[in-house]
Amino acid sequence: MNKKYHIITIGCQMNISDSERLSSFLENEAWSFVENKEEADLVIINTCGVKQMAEDRAYGLVNEIRKQKKDTKIIITGCLSRRKDVKRRLISKVDWFLPINDMYLIPTLLRGAEYQPYYSLDDYRKKNGEKYLQEYPKYHSSYSAYVPIGNGCNNFCTYCVVPYARGREVYRPASDIISEVKNLINKDYKEITLIAQNVNSYKDGDYNFAKLLKELSLLSGDFWLRFSSSHPKDMSDELIEVIGSNDKIVDHLHLALQSGDNEILRIMNRRYTIEHYKELIKKIRVVKPNISITTDIIVGFPGESKEQFNNTIKNFKEIGFEMAYISQYSPRPGTASIKINDDVSSEEKKRRFDVLNKILSECAIKGNKKYLDKQVRVLIDGKNKKGKYYGKTSSFKTVLITTDKDLNIGDFVDIKIKKALAFGIEGEII
Repeated sequence: MNKKYHIITIGCQMNISDSERLSSFLENEAWSFVENKEEADLVIINTCGVKQMAEDRAYGLVNEIRKQKKDTKIIITGCLSRRKDVKRRLISKVDWFLPINDMYLIPTLLRGAEYQPYYSLDDYRKKNGEKYLQEYPKYHSSYSAYVPIGNGCNNFCTYCVVPYARGREVYRPASDIISEVKNLINKDYKEITLIAQNVNSYKDGDYNFAKLLKELSLLSGDFWLRFSSSHPKDMSDELIEVIGSNDKIVDHLHLALQSGDNEILRIMNRRYTIEHYKELIKKIRVVKPNISITTDIIVGFPGESKEQFNNTIKNFKEIGFEMAYISQYSPRPGTASIKINDDVSSEEKKRRFDVLNKILSECAIKGNKKYLDKQVRVLIDGKNKKGKYYGKTSSFKTVLITTDKDLNIGDFVDIKIKKALAFGIEGEII
């Protein structure tokens, strides 16, 4: 029997990486991937619960699949797989709610075994570790790869579901990570991104994240080394020094601010001040002057006054972010902030989003103008519908390329920048 599966991934880099390992496991079990979910005997939806929009997409997909093919087996994994309210809503339409750690149970479940969920995710991981991270992934790209260094989060920001969905922080052995990165370099991968919910709290024996990052950056080969996501409270001077020590570590840092007001940061349980954050940015720009700083911002957090939002505007402009992922606050089940009165109206959240987004456009084009008439190295990612190649710089700038030459996806090329737009730059091949 030709067993066919389809995986739908919603959300973050970690979910993409988890799906790559899940896909590898299934193919080792003689399953074949199909592009069209309607052809699949098994559909796995790897869910994200960070935003309501992502959660709603999962509901829509389940309903769509059930209408199209009633005998398809459906598994919910990822952030929503342990949510009791989600289970109640979808229990009649989903066959199993299976945390990614339990991917190894899929064959026996399909043969009729009963699934017994473990009571405590953290107790399970203490006993078994993150076994699934040992699975060799089926990478989605032949030149760019995510390498998970750990899973889970200990921070308990009051708006965030991740510690409840993924449990406490568990990290992979440094030897496993180094081995995976070496294998990618040997296969001529050009971009390697270390990922975890909080990469810079990594710990394994005498390895912290700074030591791990430095050791990987000293490996021979022509590649870029990225990492995400970082928490400001764990951005040490040692790590900042390493970031500036090697050109293989890219000219880009994503460092979530979330708010530019200290009282809102306190209520969010972010455990740093805006003054501390700005001091970190100064230190980072000293060791890596061309670095592009990007961030996350939440507008309309419960209790956020207009004056507090103005503090975010002021500090956003002062720091000069070149990209920001701006979210309108939405309460998430199980988080501490759901108990706080959500007193900022949806209209006001939308207004604040629009205001900050306009400022972002101004900051972004100012940052992009720095590249005019400069030569930059670009990693080619693809070709658009108009026949133009596009790629990204070390600083994570999107570049549109004018050339008559045939370029190879996944190659580095040198580009001279001729035009700066709000969210990208354009140039000619040298």
